[in-house]
Amino acid sequence: MALTETAARAATDMARLGGIDHAELENDGPTAHGDRLGTPAPDEKVLWKGRPDVALLARTAFHARKAGLYMAALAVIGVVLGNTGAALFAAGAGVVLVALLYLLAWLSARSTLYILTDVRLIMRIGMAIETRINLPLKQVKAAHLRPRPRGHGDIALELGGERLLGYVLLWPHVRPWRYAMPQPMLRAVPDAAAVAQMIAQVRAQFGEIELNLTEIKDEAAPAGHHAPVAAPALARAALTKRGGDPGLSDQGLEGVPA
Repeated sequence: MALTETAARAATDMARLGGIDHAELENDGPTAHGDRLGTPAPDEKVLWKGRPDVALLARTAFHARKAGLYMAALAVIGVVLGNTGAALFAAGAGVVLVALLYLLAWLSARSTLYILTDVRLIMRIGMAIETRINLPLKQVKAAHLRPRPRGHGDIALELGGERLLGYVLLWPHVRPWRYAMPQPMLRAVPDAAAVAQMIAQVRAQFGEIELNLTEIKDEAAPAGHHAPVAAPALARAALTKRGGDPGLSDQGLEGVPA
C-alpha cells in the first residue's frame, strides 16, 4: 500500500526534529545501564522511540481474542448439550485465560522500548531476561508494514549480513513463521506508516533500499521462503559516509541478554 501524504509529511516532520534527548531513554521503560548495545552513542541522533500498544499486542501476538472466542464457543456448546457445569467451567477458564494473556502483553509492552537513531535500530526487549538487540540500518534490505486499526501497525525488517538473530530470542518482536531467516518486527507501534517512512529515509543514506509497504500475511510459509513483493522504491540515495569512528552501530547484528 502507498503511504498517505499525511503520513509521509508526518515522517518528514519527525525526521527534522533535533532528536530526542538521550537521558529520556533511561526514564522511559527498560534501561540499558550504559550497555553499548542498547545505548545510543553520544554522536548518534535519536529520531524516534516507542513501544507496543498493550491491547493490540494482546490480540495480535498473544491471540487473546482467539482464545476468548474459543473458550466462549466451548461454553455455548456446554449449554446446548445441557452440561451447565462444563459451560460454567469453560466460561470461567476463558476469563482467566484472556486475563493472563493480557497480563503477558502488558508485561511485554512494559519491558519493551524501540529506539531509532540515524544509524541503527535498538530493541530493548525481554520480560524475564532483558535483552538488547542492535540492528545497523545498513543491514536492512527491506521493510514491510502491516497496517492495524487506529494508525497502529507492525513493521518487519529483512536483514542482510551473515549473523542471524534467533527467533526465540526475538519473540514476540519477530515476524511470524520466518524461522530460518528471522525478521525483527516492531509490534503494534503507533503512527506505523510514519515510522516506516522515517526508517526508509534514514536508511537511504547507506544506499538503495526498497520499502515494501505491503500487508504482512500471518499464514505459515516454507522455511527460509520470502514471497516476492512488487513495491516501489520509496527511498533511493547515494551512499553518504558517516564521519568519525563507526563504532558499534556500524558492526554486524548483535543481541545479548542483559
